[in-house]
Amino acid sequence: MELLILINACRTASARRITAVLPNFPYARQDKKDKSRAPITAKLMANMLQTAGCNHVITMDLHASQIQGFFNVPVDNLYAEPSTLRWIRENLEVKDCVIVSPDAGGAKRATSIADGLDLGFALIHKERARPNEVSRMVLVGDVRDRVAIIVDDMADTCGTLVKAAEVVMEHGARECIAIVTHGILSGNACEKLNGSKLKKLVVTNTVPHEEKKKLCDRIETIDISPTLAEACRRTHNGESVSFLFKHAPMD
Repeated sequence: MELLILINACRTASARRITAVLPNFPYARQDKKDKSRAPITAKLMANMLQTAGCNHVITMDLHASQIQGFFNVPVDNLYAEPSTLRWIRENLEVKDCVIVSPDAGGAKRATSIADGLDLGFALIHKERARPNEVSRMVLVGDVRDRVAIIVDDMADTCGTLVKAAEVVMEHGARECIAIVTHGILSGNACEKLNGSKLKKLVVTNTVPHEEKKKLCDRIETIDISPTLAEACRRTHNGESVSFLFKHAPMD
């Protein structure tokens, strides 16, 4: 609401161009009707931003990239992947790792990271009994004696990550690390992490989580502000933003 008011204030003050920077796009998971009469709230967010007077949107790792089609203005969907690859190379012994996707929906993201590091890939098939509740998980792939890196776009209640960590450890993984773009960490997520088999949870700072780090010492941060700042600079100067899809700017 504050953002909409700011956009409208800039518009009524005759701003030439208004760019909204939304590192974590709100309601991005409600991007389609999963059952009849369900709202498509991501589309509502797009309509509200455009009605307020937004000319351009910069966001990061949309839950579904087709959300860009909800807008009639340009949308730059940046990726945390280049920053993630850099973190893995700087903090882990790459050849000992295997990339794991906690669900079929994230397979494309995980294979892209695995290709970038020239690593193997595993997939966890999960069946949900109810929303936000995972009932059964099956691992496809080999993680034995490797460092399993679980990659996902969002950690909300952390139920999926905790169960995925248990599955890979049961299948002989040496240790388990999760790397997530949006660390929402709602409810008792920190308690779950503290009692889990995850060695660490690495999140970007698209969502402020300093208070959560006090509750859970396993949380580490990847700073993606240089990527967003460079995107703003390139947009303002009319330069290509697509360079940032594959490269992370230096801090």
